[in-house]
Amino acid sequence: MLHTQCYGSKQQPALVLLHGFLGSGADWRLLLDSLSQAFYCITVDLPGHGQTHYQLQQSPAFAECAELVQQSVLALGIEQYHLLGYSLGGRIALHLAANYPQQLLSLQLESCHPGLQTTAEREQRASNDQQWQQRLARLPMRDFLTLWYQQAVFADLSEQQRQALIAQREQQDPASLLAMYAGTSLALQQPLWQLPSQLTCAVHYYYGTQDAKFTALAQRWQQQVPELQLHAIDAVGHNCHKGQAAAMLAALLPALHDLRR
Repeated sequence: MLHTQCYGSKQQPALVLLHGFLGSGADWRLLLDSLSQAFYCITVDLPGHGQTHYQLQQSPAFAECAELVQQSVLALGIEQYHLLGYSLGGRIALHLAANYPQQLLSLQLESCHPGLQTTAEREQRASNDQQWQQRLARLPMRDFLTLWYQQAVFADLSEQQRQALIAQREQQDPASLLAMYAGTSLALQQPLWQLPSQLTCAVHYYYGTQDAKFTALAQRWQQQVPELQLHAIDAVGHNCHKGQAAAMLAALLPALHDLRR
């Protein structure tokens, strides 16, 4: 089972929250006071993260991750829930939606990729991910994190924010993180671009306007699949819920309350 934390009343509709790579359920803390007033919030520590010490057994590991989340939520007595996932957590949320669509009240995605569409893209990503796996395997954790947070997708972070993230993350176990990173490489993910049109629940996508890559991706995705409902969060990059929590809540809460597809 995965480590979970619950907030709010179990009489309210459930909301399951999945963090990104290197994070934990605690990453959602800026949203939880508001969300837990209307929803029974369940934060999950994904394999190799936070207080979950389970190491993945499979690669690709998307189905394994989705099953672990589903089992952990069912163990709490929750059968249906809203699902919110950020980045890696969003990609796992997509697989949960594909494998357990009947469980979802809505699907809420933040800055996540639905999958590469060409062999050339997958080959390029596999090469890039292999380099990161080698760094994670051989570098001290702090050195790895310093390199990780220099990526363009984190360009909106101040140096103070970057150092705070490194300090939060450097105690994690590299071997468990490596298994997770390798098993959930975007190069291994099947494209799930059409999934929003196949679900009976509403699907919402949140992206930061300072994140050029995911702004373009979100708009291209909606052009292909009009059922996807987009929410642009101003003055933030990849991580909307940390960088602009109030604006994220202003978009998220109405979406959670409006179940129309």
